[in-house]
Amino acid sequence: MRTLIIAEHDGQHLNEQVARAVTAAQQWQQPVDVLIAAAHTDALAAQAAALQGVSSVLVATDASLQHATAEHLADLVVTVAANYRVILAAHSAFSKNVLPRVAALLDVNMLSDVLEIVNQNTYVRGIYAGNVLATVQSTDATQVLTVRGSKFAAAANGNAAGTQTLSVPAAAEGSRWVAEAFNKSERPPLAAAKVVVSGGRALGSADAFAEVLAPLADKLHAAIGASRAAVDAGYAPNDLQVGQTGVVVAPELYIAVGISGAIQHAYGMKDSKVVVAINQDPEAQIFKIADYGLVADLFEAVPQLTAAL
Repeated sequence: MRTLIIAEHDGQHLNEQVARAVTAAQQWQQPVDVLIAAAHTDALAAQAAALQGVSSVLVATDASLQHATAEHLADLVVTVAANYRVILAAHSAFSKNVLPRVAALLDVNMLSDVLEIVNQNTYVRGIYAGNVLATVQSTDATQVLTVRGSKFAAAANGNAAGTQTLSVPAAAEGSRWVAEAFNKSERPPLAAAKVVVSGGRALGSADAFAEVLAPLADKLHAAIGASRAAVDAGYAPNDLQVGQTGVVVAPELYIAVGISGAIQHAYGMKDSKVVVAINQDPEAQIFKIADYGLVADLFEAVPQLTAAL
């Protein structure tokens, strides 16, 4: 049997987490295929074929996949599922949308955000917002899971895998693509950034969120993140949310500004190599996981820190 990776992409470039999923897939010691589904697949297929450890690239090319819905992609995956013991992707909003549907169609369990692959059907994953690690075993004939990319090294380039062409099923009824909006930014992607500056509700407004954090992030060439409280308050868009229900990050440096440190937020950033917390409340939970803490007024401390860099 084989392992299938569902590749996330933007139509031109593979998400860098795909290379990490390829490394995770080596744990089963069986051939690894990567599925590319898009309206234009040549460049994407070439990128996937170059990843070391990939045996074959499955190419599904159709105009209907320009803005494919999760339902359509799930139907496509199911058409080839019988050939695979394992179907996986890197844990992200994309995979959380697609793979649970695949699992439901196959009538198997969905294992999300796997941290370690112990053996061919045993996994370690976080529960209770990551405060407890559970070792779980699946008896399903087909294993469907997402893996946390930061726990696996990225596969290197230098391969030349072959390709196979798939037939594309008709688009699923019941949902359709309407529109998309992009937040254009020169900053690095949040999930892959080496430095992240995140803000919480203590910033008080969307204007203050930008005015306080952006200069510091610019100096550090950092991505900007936000707590759920800041997102819910309208200070930052949803795609900047760090935490259990947002983006999981593991940068070299994470600076938490005005963030209390709720366990849901900690789940999304506790793998950071160095954590710096700035908060006026000396009892804030964030200080328990911070390597460096500063009890201070963020409106004074952050500009001073920025000026000192």
